[in-house]
Amino acid sequence: MAKRDYYQVLGVQKDASETDIKRAYRRLAMKFHPDRNQENLEEAETKFKEAKEAYEVLMDSDARSRYDRFGHDGLEGFASSGFSGGAGFGDIFGDIFSDIFGAGRQSSRQAQGANLKYTLEIDLEEAAHGTETEIDVPRLVPCESCDGSGARRGTEPSTCGTCGGHGQVRIQQMGFSLQQTCPKCHGQGTIITDPCHSCDGQGRVHKRTRLAVQIPAGIDSGNQIRIPGKGEAGRAGTAPGDLFVQIHIRPHAIFERDGNSIYCEVPISICTAAIGGSVEVPTLEGRANLKIRPETQSGKIMRLRGKGIQNVRSSSDVGDLYCKLIVETPVNLTGKQKALLKEFDDLVQQGAARHSPNQNNWAQRIRSFWDRLAA
Repeated sequence: MAKRDYYQVLGVQKDASETDIKRAYRRLAMKFHPDRNQENLEEAETKFKEAKEAYEVLMDSDARSRYDRFGHDGLEGFASSGFSGGAGFGDIFGDIFSDIFGAGRQSSRQAQGANLKYTLEIDLEEAAHGTETEIDVPRLVPCESCDGSGARRGTEPSTCGTCGGHGQVRIQQMGFSLQQTCPKCHGQGTIITDPCHSCDGQGRVHKRTRLAVQIPAGIDSGNQIRIPGKGEAGRAGTAPGDLFVQIHIRPHAIFERDGNSIYCEVPISICTAAIGGSVEVPTLEGRANLKIRPETQSGKIMRLRGKGIQNVRSSSDVGDLYCKLIVETPVNLTGKQKALLKEFDDLVQQGAARHSPNQNNWAQRIRSFWDRLAA
């Protein structure tokens, strides 16, 4: 079954603000709350998950931009730190009603380590061919002194007496029955009575970590690479978050990129443009020769097939290189050179209609214009 348009799912316009999107999402959250849909719980959960998926995409600026341009296909393989996947009702309402009921409940997903984002600058050549590089990421890692437990070595955290180790308590407010983070243990389910001195009972310490990143060929600016488990360590030994490496490609001295195609300007002499010839041009794979036809005009674009950049998802889909020919006017001429050019121009002007058709046509249109003004 095809996915519905995310804006239609939430009932908002395409130019809706984040506040409008959040308000629409809350309205659907209330409508499809399980306590209100006991007879149609499965249908309600399905609709809520649909709304949650739409909400997460439209609240993520990168994901929303891709969705607006390419629809659902644009999100295929796209990683966003805002996406949580198939969250259940418990996770959902911990987010939605946290600002309604104060502290709110902290889901098990939130208790895990935070996701991190790292911006990596690379050269166009690295993006085209792919490479492996290393980055230094400041992050929270498990404390070695207590193995991430937060308790001094040789001791163990004790079970929280308020929630019985569940990390959550059930509350009744505004007619709803909701689970909320235990105020005693803050969702951990345990209490540390003898904290580790190295991490002050947090189970985590700050450390710069050197990580290897595999850059796939064809990656473009704005793309993200997800490295599972390399975000921040979770509290008290819970699972770590993920690291999202966002790619930024540095400006290139010769080429400009547009998708899988690359563009460059190639200056040629007046003589080469007039009588033809060849010119050597660079490509991302090496050198290539362009055959210039006689009577080539400035601004002509020539294409070298398969000399662009491969699609990041398909090595067989490779773009092209487009070369824009710029006829260069000679400068710093000597007296002799100027005299020869003047003699050449006089010869050309004798047959202007044949040698300079654009100039001749322009002159005719100018005369017609003056005639209309004089009439």
